[in-house]
Formats: sequence, C-alpha cells, structure tokens
Amino acid sequence: MVKTKELSEDTRNRIVDLHQAGKTESAIGKQLGVKKSTVGAIIRKWKTYKTTTNLPRSGAPRKISAHGVRMITRTVRKNPRTTRGNLANDLQKAGTNVTKATISNTLRRQGLRSCSARRVPLLKPVHIQARLKFAREHLDVPEEYWENVIWSDETKVELFGKNTTRRVWRKVNAELHPKNTIPTVKHGGGNIMLWGCFSSKVPGRLIRVHKRMNGAMYCEILGANLLPSARAMKMKRGWVFQHDNDPKHTARATKEWLRKKHFKVLEWPSQSPDLNPIENLWRELKVRVACRQPQNITALEEICMEEWANIPATVCANLVKTYRKRLTSVIVVYPLLPKY
Repeated sequence: MVKTKELSEDTRNRIVDLHQAGKTESAIGKQLGVKKSTVGAIIRKWKTYKTTTNLPRSGAPRKISAHGVRMITRTVRKNPRTTRGNLANDLQKAGTNVTKATISNTLRRQGLRSCSARRVPLLKPVHIQARLKFAREHLDVPEEYWENVIWSDETKVELFGKNTTRRVWRKVNAELHPKNTIPTVKHGGGNIMLWGCFSSKVPGRLIRVHKRMNGAMYCEILGANLLPSARAMKMKRGWVFQHDNDPKHTARATKEWLRKKHFKVLEWPSQSPDLNPIENLWRELKVRVACRQPQNITALEEICMEEWANIPATVCANLVKTYRKRLTSVIVVYPLLPKY
C-alpha cells in the first residue's frame, strides 16, 4: 500500500471551517480534492481533541520496563565503568533480552552517555582541600581580576605522536592506504619544549627551551619575556602573574627573583593543571600544528611560533571569561568536604 502525502495544516483547518459552515463531507472532499474518508477522520479528530495538529504518537512499547530502567541507571551511577554487555546480562537475568543499542538509547534518555574517561592528576586529600580552598576563595572574584592575570606554563610538542591523532573517512580494507595513515616513529620522532604565556587579550611570547630547565634558567626566561609580554598585551597596573608549583617555579632563587621584581604572584594549588586555561591554549596550538604536518624539528618550531601568533584574541578572551565555571566545577565535584 502506497503511503499518501500528509495534508497540510492549512488544508485541515479549511476542512473544519467548511464543516462548521454546514457543508457535508462529500462536498468538502470534492471542493478540496480530498477523499471523503480523510475529511471524516479530520472532522472526528477535531470534535474529539479540538485541534487539527498532529498529536504525539505512542510508538512501539519500550523493551525495558520502568523497573529495568531504574536498575541499570542505578548500576551505572554506582559504577560508571560498567559495560553495556554487563548491563545486558543483568537485564537478561531479570527476564529481559535487549541489544546494546537499546541500552545506550535508554541511558541517553536518562541523561547518561558513554564518554572517554578523562586522564587527571592523582589527587591526595591535601590536594583536594587546597583546590577547594582556592575555588571557594576566588569564586566571587570579579571577571576584571582574571582579565588582568598573565597565565603561563611549559609544554612538550612532539613531531610525531599523540598530537597528530586524526580521524579519516575511508572504505573497508583501505586502512593502510597512505592517505588514511599517519606516519609514526619510535619515541615520537623528537620533540621540543616550549614556555609561553597569555592573557585575556592576546597570546604573549612563546619561546623554545633548548636545555633542561632549572630555577636559574627559568628566571632568565622570565626576565627576558615576562615584562615584554605584559607590555605587548597592554596589561593594566597591578597585573598578576600565574605559574604552577613546579619545583623550578617554587625554588628559593625564583621566589627571590620575583620578590625583587615586585611581581604579584597568584597563589596556586598543587596538581591543578585543569584550573589553568593555558592548557586549553596548548591543545589549540597542538591541533593547529598537527594540521600543518611538520617533517622535522626545525619545521616544528617554526610552525609552533606561527600558529601561536595566529591564535585569535577571541579564543583567549573566552578562556578567561568562562574561568568561573572552572572554579564551580571543582566545588561541584567535591561538595561534601568541609568548608573553611
């Protein structure tokens, strides 16, 4: 049987109007070119529901009962690492046979979806308390404060490695075609270490660190690049410098150097790279560099410098503008710990 085209809402409303004007179903059908049975069905629907719009369809009944939904939802919330196969086995023991796709759809309706577990630093209780303290103390700090912070960090960029992970569209059995592969070499093919900084306005300076960095070298890098970056980014008077608690950052010589220069330093909780928005900027840089596919270390350094300079100011502004959300997420994750 061929499925007929659904009547427009205007046509259905005209059928009702002509019916109210006293015309018969046959007359309405002839005037509008619609079958008499269709006219009758629309009129009956209007008399029953006082509308001609499509009503919600019931569809096929759910394969998983309300009790089954509660059971698998409770299991997933108790153990987020459980698999769809385990859930299917639990339901089978309860007398319900469903596919993994049905389980995914059911959990998605409960607001749960399968995601890759994030890799985060191992946090000890003292780290959790420090993160909470920082988040609670700075949660109500005005946005203008964060706009006057210079964020800094170091990162390693590999020539060939995880930075170049990419998805491709290909046919079956074409996985080894050169266009569908990414060349790899042992140990990533070499890498470079970078130091950089940024503010809500624009990226600051980015330099390559050629040797193993210690406190003395770190002070040299700051001396040559921090103030010029602050001037280039047009920081306001009283700007604040942020760096993490890496040993070379907290060395006595580094603290003394910062004190002599009268720099305001943001007190930072250990094991908290997620609170530093420059981590997102590093990710942006590495994605851009991977798209350029550098073939040697020299090209890698040049491309890093070019792409860092090409990062739009709007990216920097958005990272700082949404900083309060980072602090809120820390408090939400550990809501039961005592306040200070």
